[in-house]
Amino acid sequence: METRSRLEFCLHSWGANSYGQLGQRHVEDQAAPRLADTAALQSRAVRTVSGGGGHTVVITESGEVFVCGQNHRGQLGLGHNADISTLQLCPVLNQRITHTACGWDFTLLLTDCGQLLACGSNAFGQLGVAQKVTYSAEPLVIESLKEPILSVAAGLRHALAVTDSGCVYQWGTGLFSHAKRALSPHPVPPHLSSKVPSLVPGLDQTTAHLVAAGSVHCVCLTGDGDLFLWGSNKHGQLTTTECFLSSATLLRRSLLDGEKIINVWSGWTHTIAQTESGRVFTWGRGDYGQLGRQATASRDPEQQSAGPVTEGGSQEVCLPVEVKALRGATQITCGSEHNLAIVGGCLLSWGWNEHGMCGDGSQGDVFHPQLVPGLKPLLIACGAGHSMAVCPASTGSRQNSAPTPLE
Repeated sequence: METRSRLEFCLHSWGANSYGQLGQRHVEDQAAPRLADTAALQSRAVRTVSGGGGHTVVITESGEVFVCGQNHRGQLGLGHNADISTLQLCPVLNQRITHTACGWDFTLLLTDCGQLLACGSNAFGQLGVAQKVTYSAEPLVIESLKEPILSVAAGLRHALAVTDSGCVYQWGTGLFSHAKRALSPHPVPPHLSSKVPSLVPGLDQTTAHLVAAGSVHCVCLTGDGDLFLWGSNKHGQLTTTECFLSSATLLRRSLLDGEKIINVWSGWTHTIAQTESGRVFTWGRGDYGQLGRQATASRDPEQQSAGPVTEGGSQEVCLPVEVKALRGATQITCGSEHNLAIVGGCLLSWGWNEHGMCGDGSQGDVFHPQLVPGLKPLLIACGAGHSMAVCPASTGSRQNSAPTPLE
């Protein structure tokens, strides 16, 4: 029988670090990749990494959970609310965890049997539990989700989940105030005002496959390669002229040259989608460079007869545009306003860079994907303002060299 030696790896982290979310035993921002302290992992293989507003969650292949960073609302699930500046094992009710999604100050943990756990702030009902608690430092089971969960996403103050049968549930009131203003005098639909999982309308004729969440908008990818969007459209992230969409609304495939979508990611106010041919399109807010291209408001071709574009922009929408430097990306991940991607085995970064989360040694925003040299990542992840890359231990010796812009 063939035997394989254990793959040694290292975790690089950079960007905002006010709460120790970089796992480097200090709380100073880092504008270039540095090694995190992974002693607690003891060479365990990493399955996935995720970041929230100020915390980091690492899931190992064996289903163990390691956490660090901000913990004032108990979002690390450690049973207390003290910040941790290096990765620490989280017991997580002795269950095997396969995936995680981090909101601003809460964490969702998906078990291998499809059960969903939640910890952290519940001020907006983002934990999805019936208990009237403001926060929980212990992971709680979201019991009203009766079916196994396939995909989960955490926004700023709301969450989404896809069940085994392809239904989508939403909870947390993070979109409520936006919905109330936009829909008045009509009532806000239950899925936008519920503190427990509520079925999202508009998806009954489809089978959901994947969800993503922005700060106040939602994204759902179906098994057929269609994309549905709802929530706030303040920055054009829904590609419509409406300021708010209360139910899931289909994105016209013609906007992506007729191609099916195979994956989707969301920052706070921008969206990234990859099509079946490997092309990558971005849309939404772009003033920090988070679109990886020049941000322009475009006239919706189907609204040509609706009259001239108004000064307030009521007829302006942000349409998907391809970022050619990202074609063939094997991984993409979004922070609040910055992004990472793996293309051809190389790490690229772009977007908001105030805390050095683009890893180029500066705090200047990056408007086009640029190479972060010296790293050959296996996995990448973003928190709101920090970045992470799991690499083979032999790489990273050149992590301090200057980045290279891509044409």
